[in-house]
Amino acid sequence: MKLSISSTFDAGNIEVISTDDPENIQLKIEKDTNSEFLQWFYFRLQGSKDTACKINILNASEAAYPEGWDNYQVRASYDRVTWFQIPTSYIDGILSMEFTSEFDSVYFAYFAPFSYEQHMDLINNAQLSPNCTLETIGETTQGRPMDLLRIGHENKDKKKLWVIARQHPGETMAEWFMMGLIDKILDEEDPSAVSLLEKANIYLVPNMNIDGSILGNLRVNAKGINLNREWANPSIENSPEVYYVKEKMKELGMDFNLDVHGDEGLPYNFISGIEGIPSFDTKLSRLTDDFINIWMANNPDMQDIHGYPKNDPGKANLNICSKNLGEEFKCLSQTLEMPFKQNDNIPDDEIGWSPERSIKLGESLVNVLLSIVDKL
Repeated sequence: MKLSISSTFDAGNIEVISTDDPENIQLKIEKDTNSEFLQWFYFRLQGSKDTACKINILNASEAAYPEGWDNYQVRASYDRVTWFQIPTSYIDGILSMEFTSEFDSVYFAYFAPFSYEQHMDLINNAQLSPNCTLETIGETTQGRPMDLLRIGHENKDKKKLWVIARQHPGETMAEWFMMGLIDKILDEEDPSAVSLLEKANIYLVPNMNIDGSILGNLRVNAKGINLNREWANPSIENSPEVYYVKEKMKELGMDFNLDVHGDEGLPYNFISGIEGIPSFDTKLSRLTDDFINIWMANNPDMQDIHGYPKNDPGKANLNICSKNLGEEFKCLSQTLEMPFKQNDNIPDDEIGWSPERSIKLGESLVNVLLSIVDKL
């Protein structure tokens, strides 16, 4: 059977240069839609059973974050359910992976994908809970619905807690995280979830960038817009995903926000805070410390040694989601970053950082929120 490579499916991304030589398959990552960003890839290799293959991504050095390839391992899967790492190297600007397939068809991806079908299953299953209401709050630039899950029997006196994810569509670990959070918060037998819903209304946007996810983009929506730089002045024309979510936030109110992401370079989970916003005060400082310390105590996958530098006072970029919302609502608003590589503190040599670990991290947020909700 002749070797063939395809990516014409949900979130697929690759350009085929040559498949003539199994030991020198040549590919390129395609740019994001209407953008110069590139890094996400997802493709299918067929006809390679029992054949030693070396796959070379020739333009890896042009990626948005080339440091992301250092000590990185490509994910592979036969069934698109179980994803595992394969030997990968980054030399002279070329990302190379070596693999001998046990079957006729195998998939390769930057990280385990989370498809639009999975997204629809996630939100539609959530709405079956008596504690959840699914609301369409607007449409993307390509006309797809923006899904908001409203969880809890809403009471205006309760705290209003928001969690949004996947502004950058290639950061698929963010929606795996949301799956864990949603499953736990809707578990009527879970005492932490029940107790939290007695104190708070929960608002969840599992995927902020539906179009970009389907198109196989790393970072932007269908218009080529980086949503996480749109929060100061979103527009219906270019960034409706942000516009409609922020309008709903203004309508419902906010006492807490977590924006869930993945980081290409750092092999750790960490929080990026709001220390640089003008309104950062003693209360927000204390809440920031409590939030991360409680989360580390609840889930050792969290740490606070490695991360982004903190902004100097008054120097935060208020176009960025967590900082914009922290300033506008004068509340604790944080960004969570998860790795594409390992969590080097608790590595898994076979799987790396995984959907399963992302799900567990999402579940652990419920206990953290319960511990701080009365302080918000």
